[in-house]
Amino acid sequence: MKRRDFLKKTSFSALAGAFTNGEALAFDLPEARRRADGMEQLNIAVIGYGSWGREIAATLLRNADANLVAVCDNFPTMLRRAERSLPDVARVADYREILDDESIPAVCIATPSHLHREIAIAALEAGKHVYCEAPLASSIEDARAIALAAKATTGQIFQGGLLYRTEPQYASVYGFIRSGALGQAVMARSQYHVKESWRRASASAERARDLNWRLDPALSSGLIGEIGIQQIDTSIRILGGPPSAVSGFGGVMFWDDGRVMPDVVQSIIEFETGQNMMYDISLASSFDAMYEAFYGSDSTIVLRDGKAWMFKEVDAPMLGWEVYARRDQFYTETGIALLANATKLDALSQKATDVDPNAESPLYHALKAFTDNYFFGPYQPAADWKASFEATVSAIKAHEAVMTKSRIEMDPAWFTV
Repeated sequence: MKRRDFLKKTSFSALAGAFTNGEALAFDLPEARRRADGMEQLNIAVIGYGSWGREIAATLLRNADANLVAVCDNFPTMLRRAERSLPDVARVADYREILDDESIPAVCIATPSHLHREIAIAALEAGKHVYCEAPLASSIEDARAIALAAKATTGQIFQGGLLYRTEPQYASVYGFIRSGALGQAVMARSQYHVKESWRRASASAERARDLNWRLDPALSSGLIGEIGIQQIDTSIRILGGPPSAVSGFGGVMFWDDGRVMPDVVQSIIEFETGQNMMYDISLASSFDAMYEAFYGSDSTIVLRDGKAWMFKEVDAPMLGWEVYARRDQFYTETGIALLANATKLDALSQKATDVDPNAESPLYHALKAFTDNYFFGPYQPAADWKASFEATVSAIKAHEAVMTKSRIEMDPAWFTV
């Protein structure tokens, strides 16, 4: 069944509820604006063809609802690379050419964070639907300007790159937690460990400076801003944010190459509800990779590798459904598998270490949510301008705390748009 036929046969309000967990519609557009007869794919351009821009482009190619029509980068080498890997896609050096092209209604912004402001605002003013990578910017001033521009639009989609707001496993776990599976939430713990330098080499000193913008304190919000924002945002959503205070510590522990940006960071994110998130991120050790744990009086829920488990306390009440769930042993603990979109048979047959060859990345689901909103919407994106701005401010201030080795009480005015 084609999409336009599906839309005719399906309740619009039911679709919107399915995609937004019952939240109210944010705006309303005439159906003809987005669903012109015969349109089966959304034409999208990617602005910024660095490593993450290339990941976005490759992911869009797997999205049947997306038609990648152009990539933009002001560095000729990147455009030559695009010519080899995407021979049928237009290559543009100036992003304004894309904004002037009426046949391209949507853009994905994947430039360095400190360059987002000018491009995002210009894209919104040009009437484009915008997917802007997280963080929104490297400064609160720039992030607020983008948020204000997105807030002021009528009928345009603005989605930030908060990947776990649209990832099915996280959405499933969020439902478990909202149903009271944790009991009384008491704290959270997250980490991201990978061994890599973050430094990129180039034959040109000028190009090397551009490539290594993440190591420049004047341009970047560091590890916790550029990477940790994703896990901070998950805690904001689950523990109730934005944070009330942030503390941070860190230093150059391994990659002693003249950098001042820490390669190991620890942070405590405090919430008004009383719970804290303890977070650490490392470029020096890859042990134990990435996970998030939410601790409660009845159970603890752990997310890692696209999977989730619930570890119940001995005095926790029975929930009923867990008698059918798969149980995995973790040293002396037994975890009840929480599988998103899995049948009982699937849940019982899988192992904790099994890798699902059909599983898609969080980025895939985020971009799919963007195209779904275009065709099945309009509705408020899960990662809208407000959520993206709050996460960005939180991450920027956490980075500031890391660099000053201090505790910062959050001013509510920082989150005002």
